[in-house]
Amino acid sequence: MIRTTAGLCCSLPVILFRRMPEPETRLVYVSENINRIGYSADDFIEERIKFPDIVHRRDQERLREEIEDYARRDLSDYTQVYRIVTRDGETRWVEDTTTTERDASGKITHYQGIVVDITERKLAEEKLSRSEAKFRRILATAAEGFVLLDDKMRIVDVNDAYCRMLGYDRVELMGMSPHQLATKAFKRFLEANAERLLNTKHRTFEGSYHAKDGHLVPVLIHGNTLYDEDGQQLGFVDFVTDLTEQKRSLLLAGEVQKNLLPKHPPRVPGLDIAGRSIPCDEIGGDYYDFLTRKAAASANNDLVAVTVADIAGHGVDSALLMATARSAIRERFASPGSLNEVVGDLNRSLLDDFSTTDRFMTLFALQIDRRDGHMCWVRAGHDPALVYYPDDDKFDTLGGTGLPLGISGRGVFSENQSRRLPAGTIIAVGTDGIWEARGPEGDMFGKERFKQIIRQESARSAHDILEAVYRELYRFGGGYKPEDDITLVIIKIEPMNADAASSAAGRNLPPKGRKT
Repeated sequence: MIRTTAGLCCSLPVILFRRMPEPETRLVYVSENINRIGYSADDFIEERIKFPDIVHRRDQERLREEIEDYARRDLSDYTQVYRIVTRDGETRWVEDTTTTERDASGKITHYQGIVVDITERKLAEEKLSRSEAKFRRILATAAEGFVLLDDKMRIVDVNDAYCRMLGYDRVELMGMSPHQLATKAFKRFLEANAERLLNTKHRTFEGSYHAKDGHLVPVLIHGNTLYDEDGQQLGFVDFVTDLTEQKRSLLLAGEVQKNLLPKHPPRVPGLDIAGRSIPCDEIGGDYYDFLTRKAAASANNDLVAVTVADIAGHGVDSALLMATARSAIRERFASPGSLNEVVGDLNRSLLDDFSTTDRFMTLFALQIDRRDGHMCWVRAGHDPALVYYPDDDKFDTLGGTGLPLGISGRGVFSENQSRRLPAGTIIAVGTDGIWEARGPEGDMFGKERFKQIIRQESARSAHDILEAVYRELYRFGGGYKPEDDITLVIIKIEPMNADAASSAAGRNLPPKGRKT
């Protein structure tokens, strides 16, 4: 999994970096695809080369002055266009988008940036200014789609690549708006971000179009706004890259990732368990698992552990961290120790993997002794598990304290205890992608709506309850793609068999109990 997704990262046409603020200004992270221009990430991390050294000498002074100006104005993000020199001596144009990250007090912690090679686009722009005819010849042979829009967002010119991409003739496209070709989800994005997109000189975003024959075309769009000499908006130029092959590779990576999740819930007497995780992109950062462990002084795997984790963000980098976290979780749960010890050790093992990123992981770990139903849990920055008692028609939570994993090595995780819950009790452990899901009008799904589904379906199996939640989420979202990964595990307490009940009585554990 790691090798597969890492290879995908290296194939993407962007370079990611993280830079510390003054006075250090050193790079602490550079994505491996910096090798596209002949350098390695270690060249910059170990400061054998500093990034300003590869900026073209004619752009260095301008770039330095721009950065100083942005700092004086305390901008939260900015974009710069300049030239760099590869190790082979080639000059390339790049678009550098930098975001200022701050802590809760407003202090700058680091700068996060994306560098995109825009050489072809820049050359095309320069040639357009010199010669319309020459520019058309270049565009006619370009693999990248080109579309020229007027100030009303109507198409006035396209190249052959754009026509081939969508299956339309040039004449059919004239006067249309790209919005007419966009999928529902892409239209919603464009409408929600219209002001920002139209008033930004340079912009990069992804979306999907409907081709003439109906098939979907995922695209990466580099957009530029055209202005006249007086600064009045003339129109727009979009350079459109077909991402079909890249998305196909990501889908394959997604299939690999699915294989890291449990294929079937465990069969445990007294427990009915079901789980599912749906990423919002091709790959995601949510995770759940079912594990068995040995209780103290026992030769059998008497303990059943359920873990649900959510890595901040989603996409390739979160998926990579999820794969790493899964391996660490499985390795540590295979060894003895109390649940809070397990989570504490897990946190320390993940620190190195998370320290060079802006990511962290929330975790809810629940452990049930199959002999008597005794239950303990640790909550590490995750939303509390929801508990429903059908006989009383009451909801409760499994709370607790503890920081998310990957933030601090000094984190303390409290272990919470509960004796066996009554038969029929439902425990729901989910990620915030459920209750924070939004409908077409922007309203949130919310926990009350989630509780109502649990209440209505409480007489049914864990699998049926799970299905009902995902069905309602799809209906609520109007069929739109969710904005965050959605993961849910349902545990339903079933009556204990005679042997288990006898064991519980022998250990002086009452058949009922609640712990919040």
